Amino acid sequence: MIAKPAPTETDIHPLLQNRWSGRAFDPDRAVENIKLSALAEAARWAPSSMNAQPWRFTAVLREQDPSWRSVIDSLAPSNQTWASQAPILLVVAAKTHFAEGKPNRWAAYDTGAAMMALSIEATAQGLMVHQMGGFNPEQLRKALALPEDWELLAVAAIGYQLPKESVPAALTERELAERSRNARETFWLNPPI
Repeated sequence: MIAKPAPTETDIHPLLQNRWSGRAFDPDRAVENIKLSALAEAARWAPSSMNAQPWRFTAVLREQDPSWRSVIDSLAPSNQTWASQAPILLVVAAKTHFAEGKPNRWAAYDTGAAMMALSIEATAQGLMVHQMGGFNPEQLRKALALPEDWELLAVAAIGYQLPKESVPAALTERELAERSRNARETFWLNPPI
């Protein structure tokens, strides 16, 4: 397994420090149903405006779901090769209206919170999640017959990481690269420091 803890400036919880978006998924190791249920439960308990829980996830399992190829085909070519090795592709959408029909302008924000909860739970379960914005939303909507009031936000690959020695040469540089962030540009104190 590749350990890539974030080089943080301040101590943070190890689950946050060790969460990262790897690409080297083990194609031969399925995610157990109990772990997939735990990811869904973690997302279910994320905060949301008016407790609307607008996130909508469609899990497509490799080798079990006929929609698998359609999801892969909707991805940008740069994502297709490595994402096709993950045992689960999760289509991430936000329901854009509250139950009574009023627009929910917080839907994408709340769905992001649910995905973060899911990602942290995945880390706790020994899984990787790699979220992708490189996909064709209309192609995906049509292929999966998804409702028009679902705003398609991402596709996430979920699975176990390959052992370090099994990572394909094409992914080695990216998988082993040092992690970094623009730490000072994301949080302001009053006055800015």
